[in-house]
Amino acid sequence: MNYDTINPATEEKIASWETMSRKEVFGILERSRAVFTRWRELGVAERCSYLPGLARALRSNLDRYAGIITLEMGKPISEARAEVEKCAWLCEVYAENAEAWLAEEAVDAGGAEHLIVFEPLGVLLSIMPWNYPFWQALRFAVPGLVAGNTSILKHASNVPQCAFAIEEAFIEADFPPDVFRNVLADHATVAELMADPRIAGVSLTGSTDAGARIAAQAGMNLKKVVLELGGSDPFIVLEDADLDFAARGAVEGRMVCTGQSCVAAKRFIVHEKLADEFAHRFAALMEELVVGDPADPATQVGPIVNAAGLDELQAQLAQSLAAGGKLLTGGETLDRVGYYLAPTVVADASGEMRIVREEVFGPVAPIIAVASEEEAIRVANDTEFGLGSSVWTRDLERGLRVARRIEAGIVFVNSIVKSDPRMPFGGVKRSGIGRELSKYGLREFVNVKGINVFEHGA
Repeated sequence: MNYDTINPATEEKIASWETMSRKEVFGILERSRAVFTRWRELGVAERCSYLPGLARALRSNLDRYAGIITLEMGKPISEARAEVEKCAWLCEVYAENAEAWLAEEAVDAGGAEHLIVFEPLGVLLSIMPWNYPFWQALRFAVPGLVAGNTSILKHASNVPQCAFAIEEAFIEADFPPDVFRNVLADHATVAELMADPRIAGVSLTGSTDAGARIAAQAGMNLKKVVLELGGSDPFIVLEDADLDFAARGAVEGRMVCTGQSCVAAKRFIVHEKLADEFAHRFAALMEELVVGDPADPATQVGPIVNAAGLDELQAQLAQSLAAGGKLLTGGETLDRVGYYLAPTVVADASGEMRIVREEVFGPVAPIIAVASEEEAIRVANDTEFGLGSSVWTRDLERGLRVARRIEAGIVFVNSIVKSDPRMPFGGVKRSGIGRELSKYGLREFVNVKGINVFEHGA
């Protein structure tokens, strides 16, 4: 297994790295465990004091890091820059809030003193995907490190330069050596790492199938695990919604990262009174998007990450059109080098179609017409996934009422789904276990310890 950089916009192989030997990987683990014993002894405020330096390192290298993201996985350069900037903001949010979020708590339980304290677990292993190669690695690493753990990143095999760049940023920020490390490991070595008692917890962001395998391995070894997995996020347009506002939101929500996002809007559930007009406005806006070289700042839609991803999208779309879907725009691969699919809208979608039942990782948008709010909620919840969701209505009280009934970890009213370091992020059902970000993500990989003190002889 090699770690290869193949530019999805040109199909060129840029570079290749050999997988690290088992000895190299376990040497990193040994050093990470050794530095943990010192890192954990620092106070939260002292650990947080390194974060402004990490934010500066990210911003000072923003253009270069964004260029690496675009080169390796094809994200439009404007979005890649925003991703790096968001990582810097993440550091600032935790620098400002982590000490309060990890403050010990006093409880009245009848004795002299009762405390709840939050202590680190040890070395954490993160297994991260390619679609947000900086953000997803750092949104796990930063809270884990602030809590006093050390971190080892096993990144996706197609973004090795991103993995090395993240490690470089920690070095530039003067973090102690081996507090954060990157490994280029094969699947067998990752399984061995998970079995090693020096690994205290595991986090994976990826597909539902991958999450099930990692959860099984973690369970066999009694390791704490957090999983952020697939999604088929409903985008619910109620009959009182502003059509133009909702249609623009639909384009933004579906096309973020060229549609290759777990929290991209994927099922457009629209009241039948608006469905036809919404579909045509949505399709017209999709046709206006600039598809092209992701390194060009004017580009809004880049390539699919690889040939296999493009083939899967075409298969999902072909089955859905054969099952009765009406193609309003797109559907074809572009006549150019690279893995490009035109932005696609399919009307008359139904639950028998793959583009409705499965996670669709690319620029394909099915529209499902419903007769009522109640039916919209039922259709939204009729999925094995439960990550994000959005509700579009002029009536904010109604939006909140519907949001409370959606089976998802995150619901937005009148906005696309976005991760925010101040709010918890994660899913239910087959979309995951546990939470990232906010104080809840910060407390996932800690020992929530109760300390109970009673008077002597009482």
